[in-house]
Amino acid sequence: MKLSTKGRYGLRAMIDLASHEEEGAVSIASISERQNISESYLEQLVRPLRKAGLIESVRGAGGGYVLAKPADSISVGDVLRVLEGGLEAVTCSVNEGLGGCDAADFCVTRFVWQRINEGITNAVDSISLGELVWQSRQLEKNRNSDRNDKE
Repeated sequence: MKLSTKGRYGLRAMIDLASHEEEGAVSIASISERQNISESYLEQLVRPLRKAGLIESVRGAGGGYVLAKPADSISVGDVLRVLEGGLEAVTCSVNEGLGGCDAADFCVTRFVWQRINEGITNAVDSISLGELVWQSRQLEKNRNSDRNDKE
């Protein structure tokens, strides 16, 4: 499975929102600057995220976007499904209940595809934005500690 820039950049934007949620609404411009993603592309990404109920827009001075629910309750899978659609690495009509496969009665590879897809789903659904924010802060702490040690 290969993620598009929509999934990769959208996840970065959501982590940025979660990282700065204590500041209130976060503007597209500030996410763009921190994440080095164009504002126009970010605007395209926030529409489906807002429609899916993962983020909310705040109007007016100091407006922008906020998470619609706590970062710990939004999974990477939630974000990727909105931006990428399905997360299947391999599609198999039998595993999706569509039938129509002449080899279905004796094809054992469908179990391989099913396990791969389940593995991806379990992985992305088990990681929350809150966990990624925590990881990001740990990396920042380590980076600052390394800089201080070198000085």
